[in-house]
Amino acid sequence: MNTTRRTVLKSATASGVLAGLIAAGALRPTQVLAADWNKAAFEAHDTAGALKGIGAGTPAESKDLILKVPDIAENGAVVPVDVVSNIPNTSSISILVDKNPSPLCAHFDFANGALADVSARLKMGQTSLVKAVAKADGKFYTAQKEVKVTVGGCGG
Repeated sequence: MNTTRRTVLKSATASGVLAGLIAAGALRPTQVLAADWNKAAFEAHDTAGALKGIGAGTPAESKDLILKVPDIAENGAVVPVDVVSNIPNTSSISILVDKNPSPLCAHFDFANGALADVSARLKMGQTSLVKAVAKADGKFYTAQKEVKVTVGGCGG
């Protein structure tokens, strides 16, 4: 048997099985690609609205939430942010930038026992406070630091 013919037959069979599973409802690619997301929090235009969207009214300051950002960002298009939570039972970490058009930049959820340690590269249009908000045992904790931006990244 010709190897090209064999490859075509394998591909056609795999495609048929995949199409059958999708038609039967066993596979739902739209649910995977468009997983639930907190639209209200990510579309908020102020920090208070974003905090309300994630359920954190006024989080308490915590020394166990470590936020690592540069004092001066030479390029606002790529600002490195590292957040480590040493708070037991941390279930989520959010990163906000006060003066961005949409302050909530990132939100991470953790399973039980996962190490709450995240890194991100953010865009910042101007000098602003960067806030990390962690949720642990139903309570919210925060750490913040001002980052001075020399070259704007959000259309600046």
